Amino acid sequence: MSTTVLDARGIRGVRFWASTNGKKAVMAVTGAILFLFVVFHMLGNLQVFEGAEQMNFYGLALRRFPEALWAVRIILLVSVIAHIWASILLAVQKKKARPVGYEKRKNIASDYSSRTMYWSGPILLAFVIYHLLHMTTGTVHPNFQEGHPYENVVAGFQVWYVSAWYIFSMILLGLHIRHGAWSAFQSLGANHPRHTPLLKKAAMTLAVVVTAGYISIPVAVMLGLVR
Repeated sequence: MSTTVLDARGIRGVRFWASTNGKKAVMAVTGAILFLFVVFHMLGNLQVFEGAEQMNFYGLALRRFPEALWAVRIILLVSVIAHIWASILLAVQKKKARPVGYEKRKNIASDYSSRTMYWSGPILLAFVIYHLLHMTTGTVHPNFQEGHPYENVVAGFQVWYVSAWYIFSMILLGLHIRHGAWSAFQSLGANHPRHTPLLKKAAMTLAVVVTAGYISIPVAVMLGLVR
């Protein structure tokens, strides 16, 4: 492949990234990657309902393949950075396009989840950092036991304010997924007047299932169903 062809493709790539549609496409693709992780992570965490032996075996199985685990972590880290950076650039572009605010703002075409995307994102990032320090490294978990995820989950969620913070963050995650999934459908050109109601229902269903799955764990611990 000639240098000229590579240069041409590089220029097209830069132009695509510079465009609004390019940034939206990056957000859609990285959002899909992060969503897949969220789903698989939820399925793994729900094994807490199968008891300590199964949950701890799951945790051990993850650590048996450190190369694969670190590969996934790197992909997720790159996706998070690209997702955040694209969202910031889009927000800046939007602000530059309309530097003067509306005299009277009317949220006709937007819903609550879409209006909270920009501030729910930073809160979710703060939650992820706390969650890693709490359940992965044990830095802020006073009863952390290395290699015992079941015991760590139970002891961690028995603290009411930890559970409250987790539940609040998962509700924000649901709102983020609901609007993000719908926006991804639009960015990737999948929306159509005939399909719009179905796509909106699909986005809502994904958000509800993920939110309910995650929230069920601290609620079960607080109610003594998991102990």
